[in-house]
Amino acid sequence: MAHIVTLNTPSREDWLSQLADVITSPDELLHLLELDKHEHLLAGREAKRLFPLRVPRAFVARMEKGNPDDPLLKQTISAQDEFITAPGFSTDPLEEQNSAVPGLLHKYQNRALLLVKGGCAVNCRYCFRRHFPYAENQGNKRNWQVAMDYIADHPELDEIIFSGGDPLMAKDHELDWLLTQLESLPHIKRLRIHSRLPIVIPARITDGLVTRLEQSRLQVLLVNHINHANEIDDAFRAAMRRMRNAGITLLNQSVLLRGVNDSARALTDLSNALFDAGVMPYYLHVLDRVQGAAHFMVSDEEARQIMRELLTLVSGYMVPKLAREIGGEPSKTPLDLQLRQR
Repeated sequence: MAHIVTLNTPSREDWLSQLADVITSPDELLHLLELDKHEHLLAGREAKRLFPLRVPRAFVARMEKGNPDDPLLKQTISAQDEFITAPGFSTDPLEEQNSAVPGLLHKYQNRALLLVKGGCAVNCRYCFRRHFPYAENQGNKRNWQVAMDYIADHPELDEIIFSGGDPLMAKDHELDWLLTQLESLPHIKRLRIHSRLPIVIPARITDGLVTRLEQSRLQVLLVNHINHANEIDDAFRAAMRRMRNAGITLLNQSVLLRGVNDSARALTDLSNALFDAGVMPYYLHVLDRVQGAAHFMVSDEEARQIMRELLTLVSGYMVPKLAREIGGEPSKTPLDLQLRQR
């Protein structure tokens, strides 16, 4: 059985140091971006009590100084609007918080989500799991073993999705253990990794991780989570090139966010930047109705109108599927079917 190649390379150390070098204070973030005179931004500082602010300096470096509407800043800065209790929004919008197996969500017939780690490199303010009880679903070997026993007992599963938090917060040796367990189960064919770390800290794509994924008998897919073209830099493009050369399928999912990417032009730029990096647009999700994020909401009709325009601006293979996830449903609900019928 193949195992992680442990390399004491600068890149491996770099992702850990970048992960530790984070900003947790709204005041510090705004000061660094020369925005500490903007009262409407400062007014949201107390929202960090609702959901901690966390953003690595490596990601802050891609934000535009002096721009209060920077699309990366708006995804990460705490806002006064988070205190608004919005009708129809909840702390568990996808009905995930009562799983029978800690950290494992068997949401769909043939695939299950393993919440590998509860933490993230960056806390996105629109996160649908911002209220999730990670303390009860700890990402540790004891819980992982219980999850593996469940997976072994359910032969209808052929794909496992590593989710979180962010699964790439796990160390390479922990991912190696998980991969080895899954590879021993003949009914598991595919591994899908949903992560924001490759875009936030591209150095997370270590040589050892790439080698281990390349050696796996499983078909491996990496689903990035990128919402705006400004997030993509040369380091990310280089990381994706290494993954692609290892035979890993590269996809992206985005969330449609008011004030961040709610225009056909922004989504066109994103699709082009993704494709240039070797990543295929996969899903564009309308916002999950999580309490504290209602100010990011884009209506279904607005979303469809944006997609109509996007269809005229990029090739069809660069158009993501517009969809919503509804708790308890056996699959995501496409919204773009109605779009194409018009």
